[in-house]
This record gives sequence, structure tokens and C-alpha cells, in this order.
Amino acid sequence: MHDLVTHLDPTVLERVIDACEKTRGAGVVVFDLDSTLLDNRPRQAQILREFGVAAKVAVLESAEPGHWTSWDIRDAMQAAGMKGADIDAHAETAKAFWRERFFTSHYAEIDDAVSGAQAYVARLVTTGVHIAYVTGRHEDMRNGSVVAFRRLGFPVPGPGVQLLMKPTFEQSDDAWKEEAYARLRQIGRVVAAFDNEPTHINGYEKAFPEAICVHLATDHSGRPVTLGKTIRSVATF
Repeated sequence: MHDLVTHLDPTVLERVIDACEKTRGAGVVVFDLDSTLLDNRPRQAQILREFGVAAKVAVLESAEPGHWTSWDIRDAMQAAGMKGADIDAHAETAKAFWRERFFTSHYAEIDDAVSGAQAYVARLVTTGVHIAYVTGRHEDMRNGSVVAFRRLGFPVPGPGVQLLMKPTFEQSDDAWKEEAYARLRQIGRVVAAFDNEPTHINGYEKAFPEAICVHLATDHSGRPVTLGKTIRSVATF
């Protein structure tokens, strides 16, 4: 659970639905992807299993998504059954192995959905609002992301649905999210925004003060950021 959440307010999900219905199709709902709509732990586990095979570390060949409780690969290795000295011996190599694969279209295909996310987005679509996925993933990950959308039952980019991605891997997620505000205003009035990263959901609150901003209490970068006063948190959809 997210360490900076003081309380959860699942009623905010229905308030978003109500607000969308009142727009009569003229609104926009914004969703981040990783740890908001999509659970990338299956991707992480797959990479760690492949590293186990490549490095001949048998205990890692059975790595599971549940072993990823943070963004620290050492924590996942320990949860999978590795001991301290072995983790020290392999951690840096494993991290490099992970980095070469995690930010790729191929591995993005195997992500799972955050609980209830597909059904919730489907309800929003029935109100006629525009769905905008705004993600820190870069453009080279587009195809794999869309493959995951289709497999999991999320709306795919097309009429009424946009996928806004970083132009390059090198651009910071923070800078990209701020750049995306102008593009969102061109689509329509932002009714609600969902993001797991405190800095980013705070940014939406500031950029779109009339929108309902919802924080996903899944995981985050670890930066000590306080959520804005109007932001509400949910654990799942």
C-alpha cells in the first residue's frame, strides 16, 4: 500500500462517472498506464525468470509477479528466494539485463490489468467521454501497449481514444506529463485524471483545477511528495 495515503475514498469512482454523464460526451478522462490501469509485474517477473536462465540462477527461474513489491530488483530477488551474498553477486548484472528489456514493446505485451480497470473504463466509454491514455512509456513501446490493450479488453486508440506517449525514451516523465497538458486541452475539457505517481496527479490538479483527480495507491517512485488537498485515492477500480 502507498505510504503517503492517509485514507482511501472509493466513492470518488462513482463521482467521476456522474461527472462524465453530465458532459454528454464532451469531456476527457485521462489515465496513466503503469501501476494505474496496467500491472507491469508480470513483465518484471518474466524478465527476472529469463535472467535466472541466462545466469544459471535456478531460484530465479520461478520468479513470480508477487515477488515485485518495489522497484528495487534486489527486493524481488530476495522475495524469490535468493540470499544476501548471492544477491550482491548478481544484482547489478540483473539490473542491466532488466533495463535492456523492460522498456521495450515486446515485453509490454504481457502486462496485466489493475483489478477492475477494464470494467471501469468500459463504464466511462458508455457516457461518451473521450479516453486519453497519457503514459511515460516512449513511442517505441506503442505496438506492445496496444497489443496488451486488446488482449485485456481496454479500448484501443482510434475514434474517442488517444494514446499519448513520450516522443523519446530520454525525455523525463515529469517533463512529458506537463507537455501533455496542452495536447489534452485540444481534445476537450478534462473531467478526471488518474495517476499513481504523486507528482503527476498533483500536476493534473494544478493544470485542471475543475477536474476530479484520483490517485492510484499502488506504487510510486518513492519521492517524498504530499498529495494535493482535493485529490482522492483508491487502491483498485
